[in-house]
Amino acid sequence: MLKKKCDKNIARTIDLAQEMIALAQTGYEQQEDSGCGVLYGILLDSGYRLLDLAQKEKHAHMQKGWWDNDTN
Repeated sequence: MLKKKCDKNIARTIDLAQEMIALAQTGYEQQEDSGCGVLYGILLDSGYRLLDLAQKEKHAHMQKGWWDNDTN
C-alpha cells in the first residue's frame, strides 16, 4: 500500500492512462467515420504519452526510496 499522496496520484495516473489506451483501442475498432478515428488516435497517443511520463516519475520516486517496491 502506498503511503505518500504523491505516489498514490502517480499510481492513479498510470491506471487512468491504461484505461485511456484500452478505450482508444476499442473505439478505433468500432469507429464508423474518420472523425472517430482522429478522436481515438489522439486519445491513444495521449494515453501512451501520459503512461510514459507517469512510469518515469514512478521510477524517480523508487530511486529516492519513496515508492514501496511491492506495489504496482
